[in-house]
Amino acid sequence: MSAPVIVDVVRTASGKGKPGGALSTFHPVDLLSEAITALVDRNDLDPAAIDDVLIGCLGQVGEQSVNIARNAALAAGLPVTTAGVTIDRQCGSGLQAVSFAAAGVTAGLYDAVIAGGVEMMSKVPINHATLGEDPFGSKVAERFPGGLVGQGVSAEIVAQRWNLDRDSLDEYSAGSHARAAAAAARGAFDDEIIPVTAPGSEAAHRADETVRPGTSVDALAGLEPVFRTDEMVARFPQLGWVITPGNSSPLTDGASAILLMSEELAGTLGLRPRARIVSHAVVGSDPIEMLTGVIPATRRVLERAGLTIGDMDAYEVNEAFAPVPLAWARGTGADPALLNQRGGAIALGHALGSSGTRLLATLLTQLEESGARFGLETICEGQGMANALIIERL
Repeated sequence: MSAPVIVDVVRTASGKGKPGGALSTFHPVDLLSEAITALVDRNDLDPAAIDDVLIGCLGQVGEQSVNIARNAALAAGLPVTTAGVTIDRQCGSGLQAVSFAAAGVTAGLYDAVIAGGVEMMSKVPINHATLGEDPFGSKVAERFPGGLVGQGVSAEIVAQRWNLDRDSLDEYSAGSHARAAAAAARGAFDDEIIPVTAPGSEAAHRADETVRPGTSVDALAGLEPVFRTDEMVARFPQLGWVITPGNSSPLTDGASAILLMSEELAGTLGLRPRARIVSHAVVGSDPIEMLTGVIPATRRVLERAGLTIGDMDAYEVNEAFAPVPLAWARGTGADPALLNQRGGAIALGHALGSSGTRLLATLLTQLEESGARFGLETICEGQGMANALIIERL
């Protein structure tokens, strides 16, 4: 078996996922190709060495349809002999791409592979891929009377279960923006962000557009709940309706990619690996509560690694909504001081299919800045799933 190592990981800065956002004039294929090209150029790599390109993307319609992984590989100038495949594990799609890539290296199926993700919510709005149709069918409705719910309602359920009130959610969210703004000010994202120039723009985009420096709890307190409807109130009368735009991740455009290869090939090519993948895991969880799969996923990935939560030096837990990292910290006994130290998706954005590798880029640069060893990433996913990954800085 070959040990999979991370040679490099890059991401674009976030763009607001709406018309007029910093990245909104890009075609998604072209945006993703920027990340792929950056990996090749930064590492002086012969593109013919790449066996496959694995990309996470949720909204696989319109400009993101017809296997965006293959299209971006071609757009990046990779040889036509390099394959590509697009993956949908909902919000964990990018991280699942990394896990599949790592498993392929371990099994000897790949020597070098690019994994990553892309989502342009300014082009393909959330849930647009359903084309207005029911994606679940009658059997799922029979198993779950009343039907499945959206993630916003699930966030309300998590907040109620873990006794997380509005003040605590808004305080956490303001802290996410403060940490992200502080990290950006000291240049902490410089090694992971690749500058890209959008069509029609004269300046390169190199700073996360979704970060709001100076965000305060008082300002967030004025926002109204967004998932409280008559239907949901009747179905879930116990909920407090505390989820607002301020304690949720924003609609986001972005792309990210990672260069994985066997340790042997890295040595042959004279490339210095930045980290190795220690273990990875995926779990299913309650599709109604949906967002707490990160807790059993963390337990499973730690067990597979033979490590404990206390062995981890940094955690990246996707902030789809503020209750997720807060419930995760309580459920795992993790040290809150090590959680999302550079801010999370509430500030940095959640470009769905890209988030798994965006978090990995931020986790790795955090370990490098602090000189720490082990990092853990986990991300909740639609319909009740979660992925987790542990890396070791080299």
